[in-house]
Amino acid sequence: MADTSARNEGDLKPAPCILDFRVRPRARRTEVVGWHGGAIKIRLRAPPVDGAANDELVRFIAQRVGVPRSAVRILSGATSRSKRVSLVDVDRSDVLQALGLAPN
Repeated sequence: MADTSARNEGDLKPAPCILDFRVRPRARRTEVVGWHGGAIKIRLRAPPVDGAANDELVRFIAQRVGVPRSAVRILSGATSRSKRVSLVDVDRSDVLQALGLAPN
């Protein structure tokens, strides 16, 4: 019988990068503003109607970081300005650098 407790390193997936965001919908343009407490503050052009602001947040992060939209997921805060976002296959420092921020 094969030993299933041992796994190849290729089978292990890195933990997702989880970041907190504070968003302001209906802004003039979509942009990273800086930090708001421990959260990344982003202005979003889209209104908070029918998930448009959430869609724009996912699209903006994916585009800036250079990952597919499917790699970015809102974990909590779908109806709030405070959101927790998960990114797979990317390092936290790479995300912060892509967004033009220094680690907080």
